[in-house]
Amino acid sequence: MIDEAASCTRCPGMCGRSAVLSNLNGSPEARIMFIGEAPGRKGADRTRVPFSGDQSGANLDRFLASIDLRREQIFITSAALCNPRSDSGANRRPTQKELANCSEFLRRTIELVDPRVIVTLGSVALEALKRIQYHELNLKDSAAQIHSWHDRTLVPIYHPSPQVLASHRREAEQLRDYQVVAQAVRIHS
Repeated sequence: MIDEAASCTRCPGMCGRSAVLSNLNGSPEARIMFIGEAPGRKGADRTRVPFSGDQSGANLDRFLASIDLRREQIFITSAALCNPRSDSGANRRPTQKELANCSEFLRRTIELVDPRVIVTLGSVALEALKRIQYHELNLKDSAAQIHSWHDRTLVPIYHPSPQVLASHRREAEQLRDYQVVAQAVRIHS
């Protein structure tokens, strides 16, 4: 599947960009999977490691440390495997078509890793799961709550980006959200 993702040309606007899917995503035996929106231009698109090399990655590391969770214990992937960029070169949200094009990779990654707990980082990741198994959750009403989804435990939380921290979910709130993640992990320990 890694080679297939690397050679994918389904999204014309992303041809030439590398899919961030490799052994750098984490352990394929991980019991917990985090799903983000897409690789960031200054982070994973450059480092090939999800949520690394930028402020979102530093924030995620800090939040994981707050619940004594290490990257070696988790698997991280994205709803879109390549970095979507605007004409100016800035990160942008993946389009519905790009998410649809990557949905089969996401489904197969979930099946391969077979995590007991899935944590979605932001609304795009939560919405992407609907393409695999429908749910009626939305981030505003469902954040930091434990849900059952597709025979797994699902915890939707906010994205760790600096913009979200500044405008939607302050750090203290996000730290509380990660306590719910820790609770979900304990249930499956």
